[in-house]
Amino acid sequence: MNRTSDFREKEVINIKDGRRLGFVGDVEINLQSGRIEAIVIPSGGRLLGFIGKDNECVIPWEKIKKIGEDIILVEMDDRFIRKHFE
Repeated sequence: MNRTSDFREKEVINIKDGRRLGFVGDVEINLQSGRIEAIVIPSGGRLLGFIGKDNECVIPWEKIKKIGEDIILVEMDDRFIRKHFE
């Protein structure tokens, strides 16, 4: 993977329950270290990314377990999933 834009084509799936969380909308990068700190998934109701950050789910880099060609597998707590995706 060479560019952060490559993440936008990947679907995120929680390995704890198999739930499809959506597609990566953005990444958070630490500009000092140049490292990705989190991936951001827009959840419900966002219109082309213009409706506030309340409808975003930020998944810390350490929760990512595997990055494949088409998907990203994460291991997320069920309470977190309910809060952001229901």
